[in-house]
Amino acid sequence: MHVDERTARELRGLARVLVRSGYADHAAITAALTEAVQQDAPSMDAASLVPLLIGEAVMDLDAEAAGWPASTDPDRLDTVLSELESRGLVVVRYTSDHHAAREALEAADNPRGLVFFTDTDVWHAVDFGMLELKLWHPDTGNVAPGEPLLEDVLALLHQHDLPAVFDEGRIEVTLNWQRRVTL
Repeated sequence: MHVDERTARELRGLARVLVRSGYADHAAITAALTEAVQQDAPSMDAASLVPLLIGEAVMDLDAEAAGWPASTDPDRLDTVLSELESRGLVVVRYTSDHHAAREALEAADNPRGLVFFTDTDVWHAVDFGMLELKLWHPDTGNVAPGEPLLEDVLALLHQHDLPAVFDEGRIEVTLNWQRRVTL
């Protein structure tokens, strides 16, 4: 039983972004990788392969994390998100889609707005150093350039040394995705 190099590379890449996201727990990572192995490498034993993929991704991350600064970009992002929550915005992290974010907004009592990002936004940030934040008004409408809500969020990001610009309906935050992970 053998996996071609492209499939092996893709499975290692999936394990890498799932582990490095810092949001998925061991069970969620295992489930996602098991599904990927069953779909992309059905001749392989997922129960044997998945722990190896996770282990390799964790070892690589741990080795790299030894050289990280005490406060990383995701640490500063967490501070910004907590501040936004304290200002009355609903914050949804690492959601599967905008429907779940909208449900959280609609369930909130008198929210000032919603800030959210999806799992795939985080995976993109892991690989490419840019996280897309969506910012909505309480009625689920996107913010627009020049609006006070948008300006406040951008100012807070910049105050915490997170370069950010508003482009095509989303805030693009430039960051080095260095989130410490315990699995």
